[in-house]
Amino acid sequence: MQNMDSKVHSADPQALLGEIEHLRSEVARLQSRVEHLDRLSCMDPLVPAANRRGLVKQLSMVLARHERHGVPAAMLFVDVDGLKTINDRHGHGAGDAALVHLTELMSSGVRKTDLVARIGGDEFVIMLDHCTLDVAVETARRLAEQVADSDLIFNGTALELSVAIGLAMIERGDTPETVLDRADQAMYRQKNAA
Repeated sequence: MQNMDSKVHSADPQALLGEIEHLRSEVARLQSRVEHLDRLSCMDPLVPAANRRGLVKQLSMVLARHERHGVPAAMLFVDVDGLKTINDRHGHGAGDAALVHLTELMSSGVRKTDLVARIGGDEFVIMLDHCTLDVAVETARRLAEQVADSDLIFNGTALELSVAIGLAMIERGDTPETVLDRADQAMYRQKNAA
């Protein structure tokens, strides 16, 4: 112990400052790497959208804002119609292309502050923050029309795409699970009514 203390006291102050700066730089690099890995862990590996973890992270913040300040928000639960048929007829590459195409359509059809997340094979959720019921209904209608009207050509074949969209407004006392369940049930009601 005494030997180590004598080394610290006799060390060159410039060398110590250099070592401190090196350690600060290393800590900053590691923090940046952790933030990068955290972002990656919240993203879907196939499509340019959040995954379920990213959705729950964002949804938790939206729920907290709603509880505290009453900020209106809505969730759209989007189910891709016929993805299995596309995969069976044209291969999984066609299904992947359809998912990427749909993600890009949905992302361009909402505000930059909204979140598009893929939570399952053919299921997406769109989190609409600061959004009234009227705006959410109009957004769901518009997105469904954009998808139906879109052209996706895969290996020379036109793929017809459609979606069923359920809507749930954020309510006091909601958890991520309750909102997802309500939006999912609304999607199934909409799908069965069509």
